Amino acid sequence: MKFKCTKIVGTLIAAAFVLSGCGKNESLYDNKGQVFRSTLPQDMSTLDNVMASDNVSFTTFTQVYEGLYVLDKNDKATPGVAKGEPKISKDEKRYTIDLRHDAKWSNGDPVTANDFVYSWRKAVNPKTGSEYAFIMNYLKNAEDVNSGKKPVKDLGVKAINKYKLQIDLEKPVPYFKELLAFGTYMPQDEKVAKKEGNRYGTGADRAVYNGPFKMKDWKAEDKITMVKNDQYWDKKNVKLDKVNYKILKDQQAGASLYDTDSVDNTEITSEQVDKYKDDPGLFKKLKASTFFLKMNEKVFPDFKNKDLRIAISQAIDKKSYVDSVLGDGSKPFNNFTAKQTAPLPNSTKDYAETVKSPLKYNVKEAQDHLAKAKKALGKDKITFTLNVQDTPSAKISAEFIKSDIEKNLPGVTVKIKQMPFKQKVNAELSMQYEMSLAGWGPDYPDPMSFLETMTTGNAQNNTDWSSKEYDSMLKEADGPLLTKEKQRMNKLRDAEELLLNEAPVAPIYQQGKAYLRNPQVKGIEYHQIGGDYSLKNVHIDKSIDRKTGKKKKDEN
Repeated sequence: MKFKCTKIVGTLIAAAFVLSGCGKNESLYDNKGQVFRSTLPQDMSTLDNVMASDNVSFTTFTQVYEGLYVLDKNDKATPGVAKGEPKISKDEKRYTIDLRHDAKWSNGDPVTANDFVYSWRKAVNPKTGSEYAFIMNYLKNAEDVNSGKKPVKDLGVKAINKYKLQIDLEKPVPYFKELLAFGTYMPQDEKVAKKEGNRYGTGADRAVYNGPFKMKDWKAEDKITMVKNDQYWDKKNVKLDKVNYKILKDQQAGASLYDTDSVDNTEITSEQVDKYKDDPGLFKKLKASTFFLKMNEKVFPDFKNKDLRIAISQAIDKKSYVDSVLGDGSKPFNNFTAKQTAPLPNSTKDYAETVKSPLKYNVKEAQDHLAKAKKALGKDKITFTLNVQDTPSAKISAEFIKSDIEKNLPGVTVKIKQMPFKQKVNAELSMQYEMSLAGWGPDYPDPMSFLETMTTGNAQNNTDWSSKEYDSMLKEADGPLLTKEKQRMNKLRDAEELLLNEAPVAPIYQQGKAYLRNPQVKGIEYHQIGGDYSLKNVHIDKSIDRKTGKKKKDEN
């Protein structure tokens, strides 16, 4: 059953509506035993790790799958399926990794080196159509395999034996261990994946799992249920029995569920932050993710005009937007690569702090650029459609953006089109849109995680913008300069400044999140790269008073 409610007033009324609306799903909110209950603002797209491109899916994978390495609370790679540290060749282009013998899939099958070979070959196989195939390009021959120039067997990975994996890289990659923790690099049980074929990962029973939890139930746009994986090699350290997610696009209803002790974690809106400012459960976090307007030059040719793109970028009052619309700790942002993605080598500075952007809010400059654009285009009226998600908060965001653009750019009209998250992402990937409010977070701790998405031919660069100079700069940074840290960062900064001066996307903010989180929830580890968090070490401390956040008084 699909639940959606856009107008809910009153804590008890809202909670009662959600609970009754779920009917038989009331057990989703049961807190008996060790159970973590949370809302999700959108559904995941798939359980097939090589087909996912959205943050919710990758966060889910962190709970139910495990790669060779996993990220700790500081986003450093530690052994997962790998038995220990890799053996690395002198030229740093060959990794040999021993796998632990006690790692198993939820059906009892052993996790073998071949499971990684199968998954990675599937990811780069052009017949698969993986949107994230580009993240495998560090492997030897990956680009040639993905472009059809070489067979998949030539990919730089092979099973030496059942529990030993050999990986060959195109070049040294200083953050490769962190990459190995990312969703696309996770394994698949070949036997199950081949049996399911195109249906693999489309339902809870159409995949098997090797992580701390296994998927028990997934009802699209409704709920996700995970339970402790009794086949997991480190199950003795997994304290939770169950993880329940309610997919709930209305964040007001999520807060109401929190108030009635029906969930332990939920995102909240800016209007709710003040209401809960003294609540011990209020939690804010600045994420290494940026949000921006994508402008599709192919479908809407007016966007080929750089002055128009810059005008739009400068016409939005970003500070007012994050303060009045978001209010969740988000920060106005003029760059592409988020802060907290990559600290500079031998410095206390962050890479993003060194990038200069011309895309600050400036009405006069925006109007000057618009005048040039109108003259070049030979028109005084410009109308386009902005795609956003079908949530109440997304509509508020869209209305603000529309208002600022139309107010500050006379003659420009913005139409709003709301759609489900999956549909919106598919519209971007198939380039069937004009403008879209989109976001991106890093998959590994390097500016390249952002910048490579705008290279020519990248699956995520669905703007039709292209620059040979930009492509060349990134190739240099990821080639000759790879071991020259300072020069490499300078080259990446120059490339990003070129991108910002071209403005194929209009940066708006770096994402913050405001949550209500039960003070009894202990051990959750948040990440800036890959999935949002890990639940492996979470437990519910019921000796804590949920309402005060303090230890309960001894009733005796």
